[in-house]
Amino acid sequence: MKISRNLAWGSVLLLPSVIFLSVFTFFPTAATIWDSLHSTPRGRRAAVWVGPDNYTAMMADPVFIKALANNLVYAAVTIPLSVGLALGMALLVNAHIRWKGFARLAFFTPTILPMIAVANIWTFIYAPDYGLLDRFLGLLGNGGTNWLGSPDTALPALMAIAVWKNAGFYMIFYLAGLQAIPPTLLEAARLEGAGPWQRLRRVILPLLGPTTLFVVINAVINAFSLVDHVVALTRGGPDNATQLLLHYIYQMAFNYWDTAYAATLSVVLLAVLAVIALVQFALADRRTFYR
Repeated sequence: MKISRNLAWGSVLLLPSVIFLSVFTFFPTAATIWDSLHSTPRGRRAAVWVGPDNYTAMMADPVFIKALANNLVYAAVTIPLSVGLALGMALLVNAHIRWKGFARLAFFTPTILPMIAVANIWTFIYAPDYGLLDRFLGLLGNGGTNWLGSPDTALPALMAIAVWKNAGFYMIFYLAGLQAIPPTLLEAARLEGAGPWQRLRRVILPLLGPTTLFVVINAVINAFSLVDHVVALTRGGPDNATQLLLHYIYQMAFNYWDTAYAATLSVVLLAVLAVIALVQFALADRRTFYR
């Protein structure tokens, strides 16, 4: 009887979460997979079953291949750079330095800026000939580069903006993790003769394992959900050099109204994120928590 009562209470408490997940996660996912196996409805013509035809067309689509490759490069570069920079900034502002409050504010400010302001700032910095970066490089004899207009430099320029904007956000989590480390552990390591590098490698980084896992998961999600920077700065150009997967989905769904193909691309994006999540939780999680 007691077990049944606990089971009933547990079911009641879980019911809101089950409804929320079903409405906003499970049903949209199932509907997206279903739509990817149909054609796009046009006017009075209803969608018809096409099976894997959308996936076959996707594999022959050079823009999809380009967007997927760009997204993988974008994630491989921005995730370690932004996480490493966030850790460095957190260690700096957690130390006993002067102007600590000002440094924390300066590092965190890019995170709270609206995207329009960020686009204006970096458009001015990247502007050819009269932009801040080109003026500085002009003093060294290397000016005249169209950073957002050249296929060779547009994606790296976009990645630099993402690292600049995200590092401050991740720094907050690392700062909270650093302040949760018991000072007695660091003092004991110091008394044992451990230097700053040894304390960082043997004490601080292992204790920051759960924080690092959380930050990396958020960084992966951000890397594959980027669309506002692309819309505001390059719209995927030039020549699809900054075309990313989510922006391509947005173009297919809302610019060309090919909802079936957009659903097909969304299924691929879900699959990529699911594989990454499985790898993170299956491998990284085992080395993260102490028991």
